[in-house]
Amino acid sequence: MAQVDIEGIKIKIEEEIKKPIEEISIIELVQNLIEYCYKKRASDIHIDPEEERLLIKARIDGIIHLLFTFPKEIHDEIISRIKILAGLRTDEHYIPQDGRFKFYDRENSAEFDIRVSIMPTYFGENAVLRLLISKETSFTLETLGFSERDYNEVKKAIKKPYGMILVTGPTGSGKTTTLYTILKTLNTGNVTIITLEDPIEYSIPGITQIQVNPQVGLVFSTGLRAILRQDPDIIMVGEIRDEETADIAVNAALTGHLLLSTLHTNDAATALPRLLEMGVEPFLIASTVNVIIAQRLVRKICENCKTERQLKTQEIYSILESIGLDLTVENIKKIKKAKFYIGKGCNTCNNTGYYGRLGIFEVLPVTERIKELIMKRANSGEIKSAAINEGMTTMVQDGFNKVLAGLTTIEEILRVIHE
Repeated sequence: MAQVDIEGIKIKIEEEIKKPIEEISIIELVQNLIEYCYKKRASDIHIDPEEERLLIKARIDGIIHLLFTFPKEIHDEIISRIKILAGLRTDEHYIPQDGRFKFYDRENSAEFDIRVSIMPTYFGENAVLRLLISKETSFTLETLGFSERDYNEVKKAIKKPYGMILVTGPTGSGKTTTLYTILKTLNTGNVTIITLEDPIEYSIPGITQIQVNPQVGLVFSTGLRAILRQDPDIIMVGEIRDEETADIAVNAALTGHLLLSTLHTNDAATALPRLLEMGVEPFLIASTVNVIIAQRLVRKICENCKTERQLKTQEIYSILESIGLDLTVENIKKIKKAKFYIGKGCNTCNNTGYYGRLGIFEVLPVTERIKELIMKRANSGEIKSAAINEGMTTMVQDGFNKVLAGLTTIEEILRVIHE
């Protein structure tokens, strides 16, 4: 997107909010605001009221940025406009409301969904708009960012006719993108694929997608039980949250279905003890789980202002410690020889030095050795050590390899891992 287009919309917004309150066009203001955030590659827009002003923020490449400060006087009208677009009640101000609407970007003829969450706060209602721009469909297994070894392990696991593929990581770590990419790879036309999601983020042609609805009793456990009567080959469950869902998921994987799901754990190895905590028997976990993919998203260095940098001695020591390498002369020389880059900051990247994001991964296949450890109810540390001995690259190491490839920075890897 040309920088001049973005600046033009920004000027329109700034001119609009300088007008006398009664002359401000709320419809145009909201339209321009969403267009501006879309062109800035925002994933979310936050409209946060304070006592005397309205803050407009956007999450870009995973980081929140303050974009505008609007007069508090137009707060209610902006919230009302968003409620009208999302089909929500404009006369209700004291309960949370969720909705959705389609947005049309006039300049680029782009159409995408926006998910809306309205919440009453101390200074009035706020709004968070998630821009569901279907970039996920452009990814393939080859372009997700797996190393050659990780790619081969994932490919091997998804070729199996049954079993479980688990993707782990915190909210916003790209789990949905990975799952959708795997589903797209498996969606060959001669299999039945059914998903149970909360919420459905993107529509995938050729796949039956079901939205969880707790108000009518359609939760992950009841939905999964119903899906099994629909003759599926492949099932994707948005998240395994409780014992009942875990039990049904494992039994589905055991009875000839390939089941994909997510867990909230920090790394791949912790997913296995987590299933034990949910009451799943060790022999069932060992029999059903094919592979666990743990991931985070890191910001990529902006190619427009990418610059080589020299590391200080203390930084070299910190790097070696962070990635688990010994402080040997050989390792220090290896780091000193490597090239490291940083983004200086420019108009393209909003002076952040970063533009776009990529995944860092650790892929843990459930081998015979890992199965033995599961049967012994081994802790995550033992499982992780065994997996590393069998060739698993940890997320930190995968991130460091991407630093050496000039894709991201040491600071970014450490920020994300420490979070």
